[in-house]
Amino acid sequence: MEWGSESAAVRRHRVGGERRDGPGATPQPEREAPAQDSLADSCGGGARTRKRSGAGSALSEAPAALGLALYLLALRTLVQLSLQQLVLRGAPGHRGEFDAGQARDYLEHITAIGPRTTGSPENEILTVHYLLEQIKLIEVQSSSLHKISVDVQRPTGSFSIDFLGGFTSYYDNITNVVVKLEPRDGAQHAVLANCHFDSVANSPGASDDAVSCSVMLEVLRVLSTSSEALHHAVIFLFNGAEENVLQASHGFITQHPWASLIRAFINLEAAGVGGKELVFQTGPENPWLVQAYVSAAKHPFASVVAQEVFQSGIIPSDTDFRIYRDFGNIPGDNILAVLKYLATSDMLATSSKYRHGNMVFFDVFGLFVIAYPSRVGSIINYMVVMAVVLYLGKKFLQPKHKTANYTKDFFCGLGITLISWFTSLVTVLIIAVFISLIGQSLSWYNHFYVSVCLYGTAAVAKIIFIHTLAKRFYFVNASGQYLGEVFFDVSLFVHCGFLIALTYRGLCSAFISAVWVAFPLLTKLCVHKGFKQHGAQGKFIAFYLLGMFIPYLYALYLIWAVFEMFTPILGRSGSEIPPDVVLASILAGCTMILSSYFINFIYLAKSTKKTMLTLTLVCSVTFLLVCSGTFFPYSSNPASPKPKRVFLQHVTRTFHDLDGNIVKRDSGIWINGFDYTGMSHITSHIPEINDTIRAHCEESAPLCGFPWYLPVHFLIRKNWYLPAADVSPRDPAHFRLVSKERTPWDSVKLTFEATGPSHMSFYVRTHKGSTLSQWSLGNGTPVTSKGGDYFVFYSHGLQASAWQFWIEVQVLEEQPEGMVTVAIAAHYLSGEDKRSSQLDALRDKFPDWTFPSAWVCTYDLFVF
Repeated sequence: MEWGSESAAVRRHRVGGERRDGPGATPQPEREAPAQDSLADSCGGGARTRKRSGAGSALSEAPAALGLALYLLALRTLVQLSLQQLVLRGAPGHRGEFDAGQARDYLEHITAIGPRTTGSPENEILTVHYLLEQIKLIEVQSSSLHKISVDVQRPTGSFSIDFLGGFTSYYDNITNVVVKLEPRDGAQHAVLANCHFDSVANSPGASDDAVSCSVMLEVLRVLSTSSEALHHAVIFLFNGAEENVLQASHGFITQHPWASLIRAFINLEAAGVGGKELVFQTGPENPWLVQAYVSAAKHPFASVVAQEVFQSGIIPSDTDFRIYRDFGNIPGDNILAVLKYLATSDMLATSSKYRHGNMVFFDVFGLFVIAYPSRVGSIINYMVVMAVVLYLGKKFLQPKHKTANYTKDFFCGLGITLISWFTSLVTVLIIAVFISLIGQSLSWYNHFYVSVCLYGTAAVAKIIFIHTLAKRFYFVNASGQYLGEVFFDVSLFVHCGFLIALTYRGLCSAFISAVWVAFPLLTKLCVHKGFKQHGAQGKFIAFYLLGMFIPYLYALYLIWAVFEMFTPILGRSGSEIPPDVVLASILAGCTMILSSYFINFIYLAKSTKKTMLTLTLVCSVTFLLVCSGTFFPYSSNPASPKPKRVFLQHVTRTFHDLDGNIVKRDSGIWINGFDYTGMSHITSHIPEINDTIRAHCEESAPLCGFPWYLPVHFLIRKNWYLPAADVSPRDPAHFRLVSKERTPWDSVKLTFEATGPSHMSFYVRTHKGSTLSQWSLGNGTPVTSKGGDYFVFYSHGLQASAWQFWIEVQVLEEQPEGMVTVAIAAHYLSGEDKRSSQLDALRDKFPDWTFPSAWVCTYDLFVF
């Protein structure tokens, strides 16, 4: 059935086209899809494109929209099933098998000790004693095939790192418990397994990282009792200062005699409080490690996408992986299942021979892992690109009288698609900015599907709206069937463009774009004949959705991982980055990807009014509920905690002038919220914390004159300073200038000595006309933090000597206010000195959905 002429009264006109209003106007024939049959013949004979048919050939809106929604919901359900975590077995494992019950017992004993900050008795004595006790019991039970050696290392060292804008770290007498399991006759090569038993202040550190140490103890037990001889040694490093920005791992890999044996390592680390084990870093350039994981992992969950996202710096976090990679020159992996495989691998002894490029690797829904060299991936990617070039080239290179409309419509369709994506992004960003401005940010933090109903529906509705306008006012005389093909080709072209760009940049993640090009293209070729003959009937839709099954299922699989990773991070990303803007942007991007091959359904459907109305209604209702504060961001639910993180530092600040006189002294509780909402949700519970006590920056002091524990001042600019009494630690910090001397090269060398608690921060700001040329820290070259000041993070274990160091200042021009300002902050993170009555009273006022981490500190500033 073909359409005849339209009534002149209802005929729509193409923009810029020739106007034909008269009653005698000659109707134009409908546009046909030119020259598509020859390619379609590869999956069946070609058929001439049908012109727009009557109502019966177009898709009914409600069934089509419902079908697509159910399709995506079914895929989401499959993703959820594939991501279910392994449950703890009720019965112990058999001999030689991992016993999760025993590992849990280790975990409960470690966490029962309490918070374990470096330098505290809990970390340096109690936890170390427990680990040594359990290792001794394991040694007694071990097989005669194996030999166990134990060493307690107390390293001292310094290094600079570009994490958090850059700073320098110094450590003294911290603790590593190192265990070497090797064949009875010894071994020349080793694989390292690393965990850390220290925790951040005021936290038992169960997931980060006591659970990994518990797993390592159990693995040590299983391997030591195994009747299978190892080829190589396995070194288990229980490090006691990872939360001090990777200090203990640096001390081991740069100073321990066993470090020279290591050829590969497994670093066990945690982010958040749950989820499946994920391989998120491998390398550098060691494809054999990926192959080891492929061969050994029983429940694989790995993706090169996670690795490239983590290494891009988008995630503000770091692990011991960096230290082993940068200072040890050894490859690494973050998964436990490959440990035994590596310990018996012939490749471990000559691992340097296998450094030849990166690997593309990804698991298939937790069932198995696909891995191949990146160079093979590039070949595959460009073969897929060539297939698209042939497919589209056939259409563009047909005789001009056949391709004129198609070429024009293709590029117009491309422009319309890009406009729809851009406007959808702008729409969700406007909503996100408004939500942030009215103080309702993070409403989705404890209710994730709120973000889908708010930003996801807005993005989809906008895309549909733009294409509906194009269908109604621009593509007037073209059949829906023809337009469906045009917009499929547009989506294919866009994904092919991403594939080319990612492959050209050498990113292994390009395999995703390859999947999103290859499968849709094959699907199109195979359903083309039926589509030409019968239009968008049930059979076509079924085969079309079936062909899209793999790309859409895998996309949802990765999208889940993205949100599992970013949602907790956005809850502690600081006061300067609006998390709703970030999340809305991510959701808009995901919507663009997921909508790309469904845009053609807009043109195949009779109408989109009901769909747009439903989406707009859902978005509007959610928007009103969010604006009214219905969705509270935080939760104290133990099964899925979503706490608000707050730092409370009871500090006494003392400022000295150039002559050593005290020019200012004050005390207060310095308050920092780690998310964008600041104290807005706290004020109703603690009225004294309000905007009248906002902290003010001391412009002349480094880092605004406050005792920053880490240099995160650029992430958290909103803080509060509640006046309080002076603090009087029983073990006060002491800082003095030991010597001041002029060097032969006309600089001034200042030598300092500091004693105090286990954690101190040292800050330096040079004055006008002066520069910091060198110092005795790190590699000797001073490293600035963001903002231009210098930050040194210091920690020590038990029985550490006084910290003595020097800085060298090059004075180009003498200034009356001196050449340099230095300050030192002493952080009391354990023992009785960490508490004060006012601090305890304030902390107790915080509601149960917060996590207030509180400690006492002092801050002293000097000018030289």
